[in-house]
Amino acid sequence: MSTLYDHVVNTIEQKLTPLAVKVGQQKYLTSIRDGFIAALPFMIVGSFMLVFIFPPFPADTTWGFARAWLDFSTEYREQLMLPFNLSMGIMTVFISVGIGSSLAKHHELDPMTTGLLALMAFMLVAAPLKDGSISMQYLSGQGIFTAILTAIYATEAYAFLKRHHVTIKLPPEVPTGVSRSFEILIPVLFIILTLYPLNLLIEAQTGMILPQAIMTLLQPLVSASDSLAAVLLAVFICQLLWFAGIHGALIVTGIMNPFWMTNLSENQVAMAAGEALPHIFLQGFWDHYLLIGGVGSTLPLAFLLLRSKAVHLRTIGKMGIVPGFFNINEPILFGAPIIMNPVFFLPFILVPMINAVLAWFAVDFGLVAKVVSLTPWTTPGPIGASWAANWAVSPVILSLLCMCSAALMYLPFLKAYEKQLLDKEAADAKQKEAEHPQGVTV
Repeated sequence: MSTLYDHVVNTIEQKLTPLAVKVGQQKYLTSIRDGFIAALPFMIVGSFMLVFIFPPFPADTTWGFARAWLDFSTEYREQLMLPFNLSMGIMTVFISVGIGSSLAKHHELDPMTTGLLALMAFMLVAAPLKDGSISMQYLSGQGIFTAILTAIYATEAYAFLKRHHVTIKLPPEVPTGVSRSFEILIPVLFIILTLYPLNLLIEAQTGMILPQAIMTLLQPLVSASDSLAAVLLAVFICQLLWFAGIHGALIVTGIMNPFWMTNLSENQVAMAAGEALPHIFLQGFWDHYLLIGGVGSTLPLAFLLLRSKAVHLRTIGKMGIVPGFFNINEPILFGAPIIMNPVFFLPFILVPMINAVLAWFAVDFGLVAKVVSLTPWTTPGPIGASWAANWAVSPVILSLLCMCSAALMYLPFLKAYEKQLLDKEAADAKQKEAEHPQGVTV
């Protein structure tokens, strides 16, 4: 067992860690992640509006309060949908600005100007004008991949032109704001003269504008992202990286966010149309079933630590229990420790993977409601699970079952680790007593 563990650790340190560090620092991945983080507040508030628009009551309810709420939401559906349409409904607007602004810092460009350039590039191909109105079809989740690609293209084009001095440069005496406005004139013209004709050409050849063509090409990948295999692979990579001390969740969520947002948008459209929700693996599924208390689902472990006979583990449990409620578990990861601790290697990897299988089939069989809202990752598990599924009760039960499952799997390994610590405490106490024997008072 020890030899196997040493082999795993060596593989992680020599091969996986350097690769993960490179991926985690890759400028495009970090910029995409920053873009989604910048858009997150707008999307959370927009998702929260769904609770008011689609209250969690059956359509035939006779309870006065519920009936009044349902009737009100039905009568004023169009007005109530406006905040949602101008937040979640145009998420790609915020994302494209965020990605452009973040990537600009890698090239020492002005973030605000570059973010606006990225937005223009996206709108140029994703917001066709028809009968005097701009189509919003691709401003939601359907346009996420286009927003990513156009933001990167626009920023890199701007950086290339500036690097080769293909810009209008004014004398130093001119105010910075004015000088910056003239500097970006040529990049704006370049983006228009390259992206717009490309969009027209694709439309003429395929009958699809660029966002539609991109979604058609990526549809197999999007479908594959919503599968049990994808869930298990994402969890395994996240846990393995974290065990090595690398923030695996940032890398995995940075990759998965575009797929999650696309699928979330489709779930919300289906909900508004009164249709069956198509997707399971969304961020709410990840946060509230697989990462309860943080990576490794360590909140149940924190409760177990509180009853430990080892002073060290009880102390860590007291330190970790409150942050654990809000999915912050660094005190436990580094204090117990779990990271690079051979005793906890198996449960740390397997607990979220086994819970993933349990949660997947529970949702897939229709026993648990699917995710339709975006929630803050710090929301406590059972509450966040219900909120993400439009306040259904079944996700609360599933989240609690996952917590019980995690506790049962962690318990035997904790007992083994506890015995090691108790033996060490006893040995230290015996050695201290031998070094400092109590003298006899005369």
